[in-house]
Amino acid sequence: MKLHYRKIGEGEPLIILHGLFGSADNWQTLGKKFAEHFTVYFVDQRNHGHSPHSDSFSYDLMVADLKELVDDLGLDKFNLLGHSMGGKTAIGFAALYPERIDRMVVADIGHKKYPLHHDAILGGLNSIDLSVVKSRGAADKILADSIPEIGVRQFLLKNLYWVEKGQLGWRINIPVLTREIESIVDAIEFDRIVTNTLFMRGGKSNYIVASDFEDIKTKFPNSTIYTIEESGHWIHAEAPEEFYNTVLEFLL
Repeated sequence: MKLHYRKIGEGEPLIILHGLFGSADNWQTLGKKFAEHFTVYFVDQRNHGHSPHSDSFSYDLMVADLKELVDDLGLDKFNLLGHSMGGKTAIGFAALYPERIDRMVVADIGHKKYPLHHDAILGGLNSIDLSVVKSRGAADKILADSIPEIGVRQFLLKNLYWVEKGQLGWRINIPVLTREIESIVDAIEFDRIVTNTLFMRGGKSNYIVASDFEDIKTKFPNSTIYTIEESGHWIHAEAPEEFYNTVLEFLL
C-alpha cells in the first residue's frame, strides 16, 4: 500500500509512526522540533489519517507498507520512532530488516500481548451515526456517554473531517479496527533485535511495567528503558519537552 506521508527538515532521516486511532498530524509540533536536526517523515499507517482504507489489517501488513515506503523513498538506513501501535510496527520492521535502522525509539509499548482494553472507545465510535450527526459537538456528546475523559474525546474527534458540506466522515476505518482489535493488541514474535533501541515509558501508564524490564532487555540486548514519571500513555503529548530532549540525546 502507498502510504500518505509528509516530509520536513534536513539531515539524517527520522520516520515517525503514530498509534491506534491517531495520525501523523498528532506529531506535527514535536516533528517540527526534530526537523531542526533530521529530515522527518510523518507517516499515516493504513486505515488511519490520509492513507488508504483497506479491509486487511495486521502488523505484517503495516511492516510491509513501511518497507514499501522506505524503498520508494530510497532510504537505505534511517531512525525510526513509533508510539503505541506504531511502536509495534517499528519492532516488527526491526525484526525483519535490522540493517535498515540506525536507532529506534519505541514509545510506551512493549512487544508482548495486551489484554483487550478499547471497548469503551470502540463502543463510542460505533455509536456515532454520521448520517444523523452533523457536527463535532454532537459527536462529542455521544462519545461522552462512554468516554468521560475530554482529552481522549478530543483526540478521537480529530479523525472527523468534512467529506462535503453537511457530511462528516472518519479518517480511521472504524469497522476494520473494531473487527481486528485482537490482532492490534497481539504480540510481535521474534528471537532478538540488536538495534540500538530506546524504550520510553510513562510512569503512570501500564503499557510497560517493571515486570516487563527483564524480558525487554533479553529480547533487545542493546536497549535502554527511560521513564517519564508523571506521564501516562501519551508521553509525547503529556511531557513533550522531556520526551523531545531524551529522544534527541539518544538519536544524536
